[in-house]
Amino acid sequence: MMKLFDKNKTFRPKKKFEPGTIRYELHKKSKASLGASFKIQHSVKLPPGDDLNEWLAVHVVDFFNRINLIYGTLVDFCTPKTCPRMTAGSKFEYYWKDDHQYKQATSVSTPLYVDLLMKWVESQINDESIFPPEVGRPFPKNFKAICANIFRRLTRVFCHVYIHHFEMIQEIGAEAHINACFKHFYYFTAEFKLVDEKELRPLEDFINSVIKESPPAQ
Repeated sequence: MMKLFDKNKTFRPKKKFEPGTIRYELHKKSKASLGASFKIQHSVKLPPGDDLNEWLAVHVVDFFNRINLIYGTLVDFCTPKTCPRMTAGSKFEYYWKDDHQYKQATSVSTPLYVDLLMKWVESQINDESIFPPEVGRPFPKNFKAICANIFRRLTRVFCHVYIHHFEMIQEIGAEAHINACFKHFYYFTAEFKLVDEKELRPLEDFINSVIKESPPAQ
């Protein structure tokens, strides 16, 4: 399975943290917690003494990379022909809208939607007025709201992948990897109230049966 999740499979170029920076150290903290015996619910909590905006920024980049990796494994199966609309089952369709090419909400194929989404997220991450690269430069006052909007849209990739490509996920042996990523994503966004429950409605049964199968950590 490891060959499925290499850098050549990412949907967009991977974003990296520079060694020696605060975000690099926070990224290591996050990874260390996930790899230890702590519950995921504990691992997503803001480490004592650390800055919330920096913690949010680290996780935006981390999930951008990981969701790129996940979708990259499915690009041969998720095509404009197989997925002509960005949906999550028969009841949910996501329309793309931005401030440039798509000023009106537009129905597009799933591959195009994900490409537009990842380019949009990448542009946010690369905007130094939103994600300041140096310590001491202030984050925008609405930074948490910006992150919430990013996470809200990234949620839709999980919804599509689970509902329309779950059998393929199982076939390629990626189920455990993707479940672990989604659990981390779910508990992180819940901890900081970044994604409204209605966005998770397509996965409600899955969340109740798989994500919440064990009692909350004490």
